[in-house]
Amino acid sequence: MNNSFSFSSIVHLGKIDFLIIGIYFLFVLGIGFYLKRFAKTSESFFMANREMTAWIAGLAFLSANLGSLELMGWAAASYQYGILTVHWFWIGGVPAMIFLSLVMMPFYYISKTHSVPGYLRLRFGEGSRALSAFSFAFMTVLMSGINMYSMALVMKVVLGWDIHFSIWVSSLTVAAYTVLGGLFSAIFNEVLQFMLIWFGALLIPILGLTEAGGWSGMVAKIHKNWGSADFTHAWAPLGNFTDNPMGINWVGIVFGVGAVVAMGYWTTDFLVVQRVLTAKDLRSAKMAPLIGATFKMFVPFIVILPGLLALAVLPEKLVGEDVALATGAHSYNEVLPLMLARYCGPGLLGLGITALLAGFMSGMAGNISAFSTVWTYDIYQPFFKKTASDSHYVAIGRWSTLIGVLISIGTAYLVMQFHSIMDYVQALFSFFIAPLFATVILGMLWKRATKEGGFWGLLCGIGSSVGMWAWVKIDPRALAYIAISPNAKDMAENMYRALWSFLICFSVTVIISWLTPRRTDKELVGLVRGCTIIPSEGDYPLLYRPTFWAVVIALIFIILNIIFW
Repeated sequence: MNNSFSFSSIVHLGKIDFLIIGIYFLFVLGIGFYLKRFAKTSESFFMANREMTAWIAGLAFLSANLGSLELMGWAAASYQYGILTVHWFWIGGVPAMIFLSLVMMPFYYISKTHSVPGYLRLRFGEGSRALSAFSFAFMTVLMSGINMYSMALVMKVVLGWDIHFSIWVSSLTVAAYTVLGGLFSAIFNEVLQFMLIWFGALLIPILGLTEAGGWSGMVAKIHKNWGSADFTHAWAPLGNFTDNPMGINWVGIVFGVGAVVAMGYWTTDFLVVQRVLTAKDLRSAKMAPLIGATFKMFVPFIVILPGLLALAVLPEKLVGEDVALATGAHSYNEVLPLMLARYCGPGLLGLGITALLAGFMSGMAGNISAFSTVWTYDIYQPFFKKTASDSHYVAIGRWSTLIGVLISIGTAYLVMQFHSIMDYVQALFSFFIAPLFATVILGMLWKRATKEGGFWGLLCGIGSSVGMWAWVKIDPRALAYIAISPNAKDMAENMYRALWSFLICFSVTVIISWLTPRRTDKELVGLVRGCTIIPSEGDYPLLYRPTFWAVVIALIFIILNIIFW
């Protein structure tokens, strides 16, 4: 352990560290070359032949989300806002995953759609499909920039490597194995990366808690360093906007995070839904999100604890990205690499950096493979070439994968304009994910929703969210109306903007649907609850039923929230 760590020091890799990283790069490329033989048809390249087990689909489902956004972004956010960020994992993950499993997965799976925009085409027509596909493709390449930027930060802070060299080497590696093996390669690498992330990322919490004197010692040091600010309680300080570092109250958390952003992300973001759609049967497709939810509850121990430990042990306070660029100080976004450099020596440093590289590649591969599928099936095929050979669409998928990587490199520089990685991400979610969730959930659960209602509701939801964001940028006083408090921070503004855009999309869809003719029940078979026969779980033993495990997970979820109240 290096207790005299200085921010100005540069940690250099030893031979063992280079060996660990080199083996990892060779291994992921080897998986891509090996799986190329299994990715020759569009169904195999884009959907992995729909033959994954529940465990593989479930781990890939979570790993696609457990990228550098989770590792870097939430470490930064927990340094800014404390343990409040745990809500994006618990109330912002577990209920949505259970809802996806029990309520929405049957419709995605029975309809045999290749994507979420593909479901909207079946339910609402080409207009809604096009709008959601273009917005998703735009969001995906922007999100990929996060992984680029995060990886470059690791190499800059920990190793002193050139930022451009770091971006290109890792990006082209991801492009290579995804172009070769398609979703097959992405999924198997994501499972490998899931294991590496856990083994590597656990180093900081274990060594950090040892230095801080356990949980109680860490809490005492945080209070000493930061005075009365409450960084270590999840629910207690949410009664008033001014009682917590985020400037938010429980309404924003429960409804903004839990009921809108999380539900929207985990049930409609094709980046994660695509993994579940590869399951071999409906039971496996329903179990996969529940397996993901189980691990999701414990992810905060490897991504939030580093930020809390930084509040306790780092000798210098970190600042926002704009201040860091102006003064040369370290920013919130550099919390994780700084903590890695603090604790890890030869061997451990190589393992830790490999874990971060795995997170970077996992997140980017997830975005790129989803982008490739949506571009090929929902943009290129319907709008450019409706009829072509199967091999032609596979070729387009490979080219769009490479082009998506190149575009993502450009978007990496946009991330630098935000104070925190997570502020950037949550802004994107409020633009696209929150209104999309309103459209999809109405389409699945309300027979009366019409083609016109779905399209105009989604358009108004996206437009209103972008409009509210621009309003605050032009006139900061608007924050008092959008976030219900002039003291709200960026994260709180994002949550309330997501809530309003969801409600606007929902309301417009309902109103227009009542004014326009609906489709018959026969036309909605396989698409809407009430028109579709959902296979019963009654034939399975209790321990094999998704509903049983959903109840068990819900009980653990409640206990964790009580413990960290």
